[in-house]
Amino acid sequence: MEYKGPVEQHGGMVREVTIGAGDRIITLGGENILPFHFFDEGTNPNPPRFALEILDIKPTGWPDHLLSYYGEATSDAPSWAKKCQDLGADAVMLRLVSTDPATQDTPPDQAAALVRKVAEAIDIPLIVYGSGDTDKDAEVLPKVAEACNGMGLLIGPVTKENYQVVAKAILEHGHKASAQSPLDINLLKELNVKLGHFFPLDKIVIDPQSAALGYGMDYSFSLMERVKQLGVMVSDSMTQMPIVADFATECWQTKQALEDKKQGLLWEGITAISLLLAGANLVVVRHPEVLELVRNTMEVE
Repeated sequence: MEYKGPVEQHGGMVREVTIGAGDRIITLGGENILPFHFFDEGTNPNPPRFALEILDIKPTGWPDHLLSYYGEATSDAPSWAKKCQDLGADAVMLRLVSTDPATQDTPPDQAAALVRKVAEAIDIPLIVYGSGDTDKDAEVLPKVAEACNGMGLLIGPVTKENYQVVAKAILEHGHKASAQSPLDINLLKELNVKLGHFFPLDKIVIDPQSAALGYGMDYSFSLMERVKQLGVMVSDSMTQMPIVADFATECWQTKQALEDKKQGLLWEGITAISLLLAGANLVVVRHPEVLELVRNTMEVE
């Protein structure tokens, strides 16, 4: 008798979320199978996507082998974003680190004007994150949403402290929200429930604050895995959003990654592959060689 492996079919499906506008869009989610379970009955119409990270100011503390890819472009965010596009990124992640009150405390209008320039400089979608200071982000991100009205940005982090102000502006100006919560499934669902009272669930992605290999990635993996299982296998409506894994900063501030190029590439690459296996739909990496390495490893086109 011929052996046939067991085939599972699940009743849940991850919502599709499109970022970008016009001809420069990518779609995340849409799968009704667990990550890379192509042997089960179901489909994953939208393969994982990759974003390269840039900052709104010239970075400090980045290794030379990383900065050499961009040259003087790191002093000009629009030029830096163009380089990322040329290097094959599906999207660009712009982090507004200068708006942090503890650094340059860049005014919201100035930050928003820069984001607009970056968005106009590239033909791929733009992801914009504030500094992580919830009060300042509540001032900056609505201005960003307004300045880039209709461009379909993915904007975050939207948190429990500022979601009412930030998410309202995101929705009003035609963008998507990246809902960020600590590594706790209950807090994650609670934020999505609160957003769902006024924000369409098919315009939300989940950011569970990813950690780096050896520095808490096991927690990130377990949470992402659980989110994906609840959404696909149990049809939990509050976990049926695509997941973004934003770990580049965590990887490249580790002692191991900074000491040696090969070690750094593997550190970020293994983190990326692991979180893709856990269920990430979009990963944010910093080193262009990692982008190529992970794509080749996962055979994603």
